[in-house]
Amino acid sequence: MSNPVPFTGDEKDILHVSLDRHRDAVLWKLEGLDEEQLRRPMVPTGTSLLGIVKHLADCEYGWFCWTFGRATEPGGNWSRFVGPRSADDDDNDEWLSPDDTAAAMVAYFGRARAAADLAIDNLGMDAVGSAFFGPTVSMRWVLVHVIEDTARHAGHMDILRESIDGQTGDHRPV
Repeated sequence: MSNPVPFTGDEKDILHVSLDRHRDAVLWKLEGLDEEQLRRPMVPTGTSLLGIVKHLADCEYGWFCWTFGRATEPGGNWSRFVGPRSADDDDNDEWLSPDDTAAAMVAYFGRARAAADLAIDNLGMDAVGSAFFGPTVSMRWVLVHVIEDTARHAGHMDILRESIDGQTGDHRPV
């Protein structure tokens, strides 16, 4: 099980541990499944467990790195966050290419997580950056936003995983 969120402590530590718990739940949802199960579209929109991991990695790079002018991985799908988007743009970062294997996506998520952790560790809660859609945002806002997004998608993953093999829960069984 992930570290418990501290009942006392500073705001950044509490939020960072909360994010880590949801990140760990996301990875746990992948355990024990084969490549086909991880890539299988489970709903009409094409959402798959592995596609959600890809999306969350893109979000970590986009929100924690690009927003604050920090280094990102070349060619990542996080780049969809950069520049203006038209109304007909597909939000297709969850779509998988043939090269998006489980190992590749878990590694990509790990690199994005590490890059995001550096930004969280090195910047204060009041540090500001520019969101891809224009406004100035603080590290505090980004942390809360990414926790919300990760928790939401971890819930989606729980339902998808249950549909595949019946496994449920928000953390590994002890």
